[in-house]
Amino acid sequence: MRRKEVLKALGIFQRATADQLWRMLRPTDQHDRITRDTLNALKGSGLVRVETRLESGHQLWVLTEKGHKEAKPLLPKNVRISALRKLEFDDEGRPVEADGYDEHAAAVTSTAAVLTGAGYGTPLSWQTEIGHKLPYGYTQYADLTMRAPDAGVPAMLLEADRVTEPVDDLVDMLRRYSDWFDLLAPKADANKERAARGAAVHDFRLWSRIYPPTGREGYVPLAFVFTGKTAAQRESRMRRLEHAARAYFAGASYPGRGAGITAVDYHQAVPVVVTELERITADPAGAAGAVWRRLGREEWQTLPEALDNPDGDRLYAAQWKEARDRRAEREAAEREAKRPVCARCGAKFTDERWQQLRQSSWPGKWDDLCEACAKESVARAEAERAAQRPAEDVAAGTAAEAQTSRARGLFRRRG
Repeated sequence: MRRKEVLKALGIFQRATADQLWRMLRPTDQHDRITRDTLNALKGSGLVRVETRLESGHQLWVLTEKGHKEAKPLLPKNVRISALRKLEFDDEGRPVEADGYDEHAAAVTSTAAVLTGAGYGTPLSWQTEIGHKLPYGYTQYADLTMRAPDAGVPAMLLEADRVTEPVDDLVDMLRRYSDWFDLLAPKADANKERAARGAAVHDFRLWSRIYPPTGREGYVPLAFVFTGKTAAQRESRMRRLEHAARAYFAGASYPGRGAGITAVDYHQAVPVVVTELERITADPAGAAGAVWRRLGREEWQTLPEALDNPDGDRLYAAQWKEARDRRAEREAAEREAKRPVCARCGAKFTDERWQQLRQSSWPGKWDDLCEACAKESVARAEAERAAQRPAEDVAAGTAAEAQTSRARGLFRRRG
């Protein structure tokens, strides 16, 4: 089992020390002795060899041609095996000690080792030098790509930095990643992409065909792992990167947001976290500890915390509900201020009485009265009419008799 682990790890990372392989493959072991024993056994079988000895005293191990052939079928089809480091000889046929393993390459492998040792995937979770081709003729290669869904990080890009390049180079790198995330997928409808909002936009982008959903707002996160120089120089570098690259990671205001909405829309932003190899190795929890800082924040957090967006969609939903509730309260208060009051008893009209008056096409006699007073007025008027009806009937009868009498008298005279 250990034999296959080492072959697969060297197949992916090409070169590694026993210390790095120990931290990556067997972090629960107390030291790297068993890993060194495994390497020596593989060396005896002609599968690995020592390429050189580093200034630190560590031996650098690589696959032989035989080991390269044996490692390749052990890797999943979606994991690319690294190029074979061929053994070179001088004019007298003696092996030449290789060079070219610089501190950057060491930092890349060490980064993978400490994250894997902290539970972020397995060696098979990693790939090196994955290209992201841009339409203007440039391919941005990631030092590392990590997939650790069980640890809450479905995908992440990592760049190791030795604090030797200008900060502008890091900003350009972030810009290129941002440009690549903006690329449309083949045959995607550009009009639908422009009309989409929020996470729906990503369904039309190329990156969503290559990387799994992040489970959070925004693009696949990018981590800068700094190492070397002094702690002050690394801190200065992180601050300068944070200042210069804000346009790519800071997010935007939500469209049409109202007063009181402070949440940030991260859907079109690259989440950028930073850390230091020195900080990771000094923390008892290693890469699983609070050794990550999200650019735009001050606190050091665990990686899942740093990648989370508590000020994003969740906050927006809560603030939008609060704003909606406040607006509803304000509109209700304004409506109450307009509610009619009964001219007789002073009571406010009920919703039903108010609605009845608004739906009426003609003004009524008791429109200024509440429902109870209006009913009382109707009843009183009907009672008054009922009381007047007998007298009216008597008067009508008397008038009819008088009319009849006049008609008879007229008839007699004519006769």
